[in-house]
Amino acid sequence: MIPKTENASLLIKNCTLLTSDFQLVHDQTIVVNDNRLIALGDTSALSAAYSAKVTVDAKGKLAMPGLIDSHTHTSQQLLRGRITDELPMIWTRIMVPYESRLQEKDVRISSQLSCLEMIKSGTTSFIDAGGQHMSQTAEAVLESGLRAVLSCSTMDSGPEIVSAMKQSIEENISRNRQLFNEYQGAGEGRLNVWFSLRSLLSCTPELIEKVFEAANDCATGMQAHMNEYTNEINYCLEHYQMRPYEYLDTLGVLNDHFLGAHSIFMSANEMDIVKERHCHIVHCPVSNSGKGVPNTPHLLQKGIPVSLGTDGAGHTGLSLFEQMRVFKSLMRASYGAPYGDPVIMPSSSLLKMATFGGAKAMLQDDQIGTLEVGKKADFILIDIDQPHIQPTHNLVNTLIEAVSAKDVTHSVVDGRLLMKDRQVLTMDEEKIMYDSKLAMESLFSHAIR
Repeated sequence: MIPKTENASLLIKNCTLLTSDFQLVHDQTIVVNDNRLIALGDTSALSAAYSAKVTVDAKGKLAMPGLIDSHTHTSQQLLRGRITDELPMIWTRIMVPYESRLQEKDVRISSQLSCLEMIKSGTTSFIDAGGQHMSQTAEAVLESGLRAVLSCSTMDSGPEIVSAMKQSIEENISRNRQLFNEYQGAGEGRLNVWFSLRSLLSCTPELIEKVFEAANDCATGMQAHMNEYTNEINYCLEHYQMRPYEYLDTLGVLNDHFLGAHSIFMSANEMDIVKERHCHIVHCPVSNSGKGVPNTPHLLQKGIPVSLGTDGAGHTGLSLFEQMRVFKSLMRASYGAPYGDPVIMPSSSLLKMATFGGAKAMLQDDQIGTLEVGKKADFILIDIDQPHIQPTHNLVNTLIEAVSAKDVTHSVVDGRLLMKDRQVLTMDEEKIMYDSKLAMESLFSHAIR
């Protein structure tokens, strides 16, 4: 008999396990020591081999990698319900006045509320698109226990309405470098800082090149909103006689550290560029559906890594389960039905985008995104012993068809329990909810009519 050892900090026993190839294995135990997965296997064997400081009986629950939101705006949490059904231009009429009036305390509570919602919906890691007062977002992430990539919103051009958010090239670079210097690797490595461009519409060529240079100097990632609107395409054609990805490619800045958010309207040549430069793409299904439908099947056929994002609460909730369900329907309607292909977007492909695809987008696929020995212990438990889930002929399909954020019972990041039985352990949910209501009332009393 294998002697018991004391080198486990957390033991999850009797669960069903989602493997890295999206197979299901029953009666499994997950053994965590500090922040790593040190054993996965049959419950009877591992329970005899390990004892842990904390043990969770996960009978009737599915253990799977934590979901990764590859594009969100934590500072827009207080915009929930404000922009839906509004006439254009939402960006200049509502979002810019809102963001330009955000104070540090507003960003802090908005970020706390975002982290709280993500924990409760099964998201364990996220990439923030960038905003103002990002040190406040960093502090909220450290408090929550989540894993994140942050950057500052960077722009120096655009119409007069966005003047409050514009800064000089030097100010933009300095602000993002300061965030990098203060928070890169914080939280025992849970927090990483990238550089970003808000969009090519709002950045001069000089700023674009300088931001890429700064990211390269810091050996960190780079992200931008790309090919999201047709007027963005037209702007690049008018000013550079090239489409957005074509223009960036002529600058020699595209590489495997670049993440293009949205990327809806991509030409065949742009897809080839992205593939050749090993860039990453993130789609935001609900937010994007009001603008266009990306040709994701073609991107995947080319071997281009694709991940999923929510685009923040201003556009939708922060549930990636909802994003996957919507995206499957969009892909069926746009690319499946016209060609008689009912499996144009298999459930396993969607789960891969929301887990391993997100890990690749974060440049951390060697550490997170799948449940494998040696990787970081980032995972969630889902209560699958419920009438809207069981019985099922195919649980992977049912995860996409029926599971919601409310079915997530436990969340573990870096080996630490952030939520147990739907109770968040790292944040004061009642206080955050109360403070967020006051913050919204205060903001909108003077920011937006």
